[in-house]
Amino acid sequence: MGEGCGNDAELMRHISSANIACGFHAGNEETMKATVELAVENGVAIGAHPGYADRENFGRLPMDLSAQEVKEIVSEQISTLRSIVTRKGTKLTHVKPHGALYNQAARSSALSAAIADAVYSQDPHLILFCLSGSVMIVEAHRRGLRTANEVFADRTYQADGSLTPRTQPNALIEDTATAVAQALSMIQKHSVTAVDGTIVNLTADTICLHGDGSHAVEFATALRDGLSSNGVKIAPIRPS
Repeated sequence: MGEGCGNDAELMRHISSANIACGFHAGNEETMKATVELAVENGVAIGAHPGYADRENFGRLPMDLSAQEVKEIVSEQISTLRSIVTRKGTKLTHVKPHGALYNQAARSSALSAAIADAVYSQDPHLILFCLSGSVMIVEAHRRGLRTANEVFADRTYQADGSLTPRTQPNALIEDTATAVAQALSMIQKHSVTAVDGTIVNLTADTICLHGDGSHAVEFATALRDGLSSNGVKIAPIRPS
């Protein structure tokens, strides 16, 4: 959210948690303020969405930063959004890394540790959203952070539980019914079918839907209806 896609107000009516761009891959102070206000109006939990400082590529190309550099950029972005959230009289609840930073950290203990250190240094009560089953979960727990296993409704999976890279065919799910079916499988069966047919076991605490997707609002509406009609309670994950 807050990435300049023009659909934030519509999406906020269907989601329970928002990951707000913190000015590096997208957004600025004004968009952060506006998106925080929308979240408050709709009772949506507010999370920081830190990414690489690469607006040209929307933070989706890998970068070769040291663990210390990653810690610094993540800490800076959380701090920026947190100050805005505080001024609005509410609280930051979670952190979800964006794009290439998220995907690289899911495979790297060093980057995961750097992100976890940044989150802990800002607020040890923040929840870190991590790719389900990844090393991010392990490193966050080592630092005493609470985590949420994140799964994706609009992305396909590889046999190792990673997301299919956007550079490959069929990385994105474009069909609404397929997205809803995948979400329900991950919640009810604790598994997802990878692109090669492999059944991948996972845990689903929170479902990611990309706000910049061409069917974002349609997907959000269908997902909320589909989950609710199948007895799935939708609620923000909040610090204990």
